[in-house]
Amino acid sequence: MFWWQAAPSTRLPTSPPGSHSCGGERMQTLTFPPRQSLGLYPTPLQHLDTISARYGRDIWIKRDDLCGVALGGNKVRKLEFLLAQAKAQGCDTVITTGGAQSNHAMLTAACAARLGMQAILLLKARGVMERRGNLVLDDLYGARVRFVDTDSYDDIHAQAQQLSLDLEAQGHRAFWIPLGGSTPLGTLGYVEGVRELAEQAQALGFRPGHLVCATGSGGTAAGLFLGASRFLPEAQVHAVCVDHGPFRQITLDLAAQASDLLGCPAPDPAALTVASHVGPGYAVSAPEDSPRIRELAQTEGILLDPVYTGKAWSGMLDLLEQGAFDDRGDLVFFHTGGAAALFAMDLA
Repeated sequence: MFWWQAAPSTRLPTSPPGSHSCGGERMQTLTFPPRQSLGLYPTPLQHLDTISARYGRDIWIKRDDLCGVALGGNKVRKLEFLLAQAKAQGCDTVITTGGAQSNHAMLTAACAARLGMQAILLLKARGVMERRGNLVLDDLYGARVRFVDTDSYDDIHAQAQQLSLDLEAQGHRAFWIPLGGSTPLGTLGYVEGVRELAEQAQALGFRPGHLVCATGSGGTAAGLFLGASRFLPEAQVHAVCVDHGPFRQITLDLAAQASDLLGCPAPDPAALTVASHVGPGYAVSAPEDSPRIRELAQTEGILLDPVYTGKAWSGMLDLLEQGAFDDRGDLVFFHTGGAAALFAMDLA
């Protein structure tokens, strides 16, 4: 089977122990599809002491780069739901796509290897294609890599469909994961991620007012957006886009479809802000971001890649300097991984 389908469900609480929803009423229990445990959660939530003092605002970082799979990243939360479905459908092969240095593709290969599945990566023949960075890790995890000379993910999807049929003729069963794992099912990974954050913030005694993440396919932002509506209803979600596209609508649509899976209302669009920080182009580093990537490394010891988290971090600081964040609470930046790209690209 090639497409995402609804799966049987398990039940998880929507709120941390002792927490309450808006109006003081305890949130109802939500029904989540089955999930395959892959990451080590909860990931750390770290206050950035030096950066906070320098920019005059309390800034925290949610360290999903430390999730325990490969070099970490946001895709693992999505893959826990997606690969659970793949296994339930009897699939032995996973096909996905991305750029040549795709962190999503690399993490898909790592998680598939852990589950005894073959990963086939259809990567755009653009950017750094030498055996560096994530391409080294793709090979290490046993993935089969095919470079596709196209800028169209529709073309890649058509090739994936044909590949799936070829594999079926050989007795295999393939599961297709779209770009970034950004499906309604994958989106649920970050609904759970916000629940985790809410628990941590409650234990640490602070109020998250602004949740910020990089956006390249929309699934992480959609999960944060839906999750915040359930667990942090006063928070604003800020998606910093690292590619061109109608990401506000993509995020709204994914959140609405994911809310249908959970049987809860779609979130209020007013709680979502979308900003652009693409620079020279998708998967192309911007020299103006390098000082801020270096600043975080040299003050807090945290690595950001130059084309995804680094762009989002720089974009967030631009917004902060422009007065875009009101005083409803602290800033929380979601570190979505990608540090392997530092070993494939030059940092200006």
